[in-house]
Amino acid sequence: MFILHIALQGCLKGRDVDYGLTADTGGHIKYLLELVEASAQDSAVTRIVMATRRFESPYGPAYEAPHEQVSPKVEIVRLASADPGYLPKEALHREIESYTRALLDWIAAQPCRPDLLHAHYADAGAVAAAVKRATGIPFVFTAHSLGRVKASVMTLAPGEAAGLERRIAAEETALAKADLVIASSRDEAEVQYAGYRAYDPGAIRILPPGSDLSAFRAASASASACALLTPFLRDPQKPPVLAIARPVAKKNLPALVRAFGENAYLRENANLVVVAGIRGGFEALDDERAGEMRAILELVDRYDLYGKVALPKSHRPEDVPALYAFARERRGVFVNPALNEPFGLTLLEAAAAGLPLVATDCGGPNDIIEMCHNGLLVDPRSPGAIAGACETILRDPARWDAFSRAGARAVDAYDWPRHAARYHGLAARLLAAPEPEAPVRQLLVCDIDNTLVGGSACVSTFRDWHARQSGLGFAVATGRSLHSALSILEQQDAPSPRVIVSSVGSEIYRLRANGTTYRQDAGWRAHIAVGWQREAVARVLAGMAGIAPQGPLEQRAFKLSYFAPGGRGVAAAVRRRLQEAGLSASVIHSHGKYLDILPVRASKGAAVAYLRKAFDLAENAVFVAGDSGNDIEMLRSVPQSIIVANYSDGLAARPDLAHSYVARQAYALGIIEGVAHFRRRAALA
Repeated sequence: MFILHIALQGCLKGRDVDYGLTADTGGHIKYLLELVEASAQDSAVTRIVMATRRFESPYGPAYEAPHEQVSPKVEIVRLASADPGYLPKEALHREIESYTRALLDWIAAQPCRPDLLHAHYADAGAVAAAVKRATGIPFVFTAHSLGRVKASVMTLAPGEAAGLERRIAAEETALAKADLVIASSRDEAEVQYAGYRAYDPGAIRILPPGSDLSAFRAASASASACALLTPFLRDPQKPPVLAIARPVAKKNLPALVRAFGENAYLRENANLVVVAGIRGGFEALDDERAGEMRAILELVDRYDLYGKVALPKSHRPEDVPALYAFARERRGVFVNPALNEPFGLTLLEAAAAGLPLVATDCGGPNDIIEMCHNGLLVDPRSPGAIAGACETILRDPARWDAFSRAGARAVDAYDWPRHAARYHGLAARLLAAPEPEAPVRQLLVCDIDNTLVGGSACVSTFRDWHARQSGLGFAVATGRSLHSALSILEQQDAPSPRVIVSSVGSEIYRLRANGTTYRQDAGWRAHIAVGWQREAVARVLAGMAGIAPQGPLEQRAFKLSYFAPGGRGVAAAVRRRLQEAGLSASVIHSHGKYLDILPVRASKGAAVAYLRKAFDLAENAVFVAGDSGNDIEMLRSVPQSIIVANYSDGLAARPDLAHSYVARQAYALGIIEGVAHFRRRAALA
């Protein structure tokens, strides 16, 4: 497989990258280089080219070289566009046409053309779309950050707004034409992309970036790292509040300085360390970075933080692990206050180093902290919230210790070889000739959490069993969103479902012919929309005692989700309140603490009935399996229902589920047992 990456922004070279050298030389370049390095280890990958711009620059001759061999399989090709100079991302739209021509000429000159394009950022996405149109080569798109998100969180000057509209238009083009979109987090896949006209949730897959975290896990505070910071600090032994980010507006570093300056506990008991890239004098900075640095220095002066704030002007790449270790050894915290963070590689580095995290609740940090349980999420627009979270951790030694230990999970969870393996698997399926759909003579629909998934051995046994079941279509019905379901299934190496019923039955997705992406079932969406008054339901339940809204990621167009620890009584009270307001809705309580409000036509059971008709199956050709309260409707409505042995919510004792088979085995093994039971019974009938 020959993969051509397209990455036009910043200063890309194969080694010794000067991160922070320009505003566009940041984490996306690190992402690309580490992805490519891991990708090259796969014997199925024969060649990798990173195509970027060639330009004259004051940053050194490397960026004028038309070719750079990085390793035996990996090379960088620099192609000239109309403007010979370095350009920031805001100006790259002018180069798309000329760069596309140059790239098409380069592809035509190759002895073997690329199998796959992979575009990074909006401008590269526009180039890839044009190349695909001319050559038919499929392409993958990774946005890294999105213009609509930036527009929603920042106040822009008229000129900036026009540039952002061009960027958003390029992103719309990329989303509409890409064969696969890779997101780093659920927030990116389900919230950030959702604002685009071309949003197709089934075409997006979440592949969290990996990171080589070994250097951070083993780091200690070196003499050079200490020398960077201690000259600034009156008492260098105080716990540092550490941030490492480029000084650009979206990184929100002035808010962190304000948070520190306005909090008496932090001013007295901690230091603030802000590592804001590599810079010379202000005259060498672009307007945005110069403005951010001035704002930081003005706040240091306003709050008289001299002797309490370290702002080193430069550092070596090898100093970074030691900077995290400096903070850990003094029992500090790492803070990412970005207005939106698509993922957050620095959070992984800090986690691996053993630093507790305080991170923006806008973007990928949600996934990292959910996975590792090693910090607190905050509203980045609230300096008080940022400071309060830092103070909470620093005041509580037991919490600090727990968060510090939990960060080790990042090393195992965010791994480049694992990322590359999943990436190549998706790419291989995209490039393979579509297989004709096998006829479905029977359909198995099962819940995921605590039903299908509950042990790797169980899932492995299920996968092997399912491969031998001719004509048995496999589907899942879950409370998870589509992307969350796909992530857990892929982590467990489960078979790819032909159908995913997600968000407690409020969405249905069918596997496309490419075997990789899914399309939403528009007929189901139209069916359940009848009579659904989402905004009215939300208003009626606002502020109701005993329930609290779950986070934005759990809310869907046809689902409102709450925490409701009060048991079935709370669910009954919600039903009464909705009835009194004249609103029709389905109220589902599960696991003793979750409450979902759906359209009255939506449920897992109704979705299974819809699929049975779509596949033209008899009633006794469908099996369903579940374990908890949000499976009741599905189990109740299907004669061949299976309750796995590890069930909850008293399922086996319910009179309306007396027809169900209660398996002796747990998880996926119980599903296999239940299908065998009903097949034996049918054979005897």
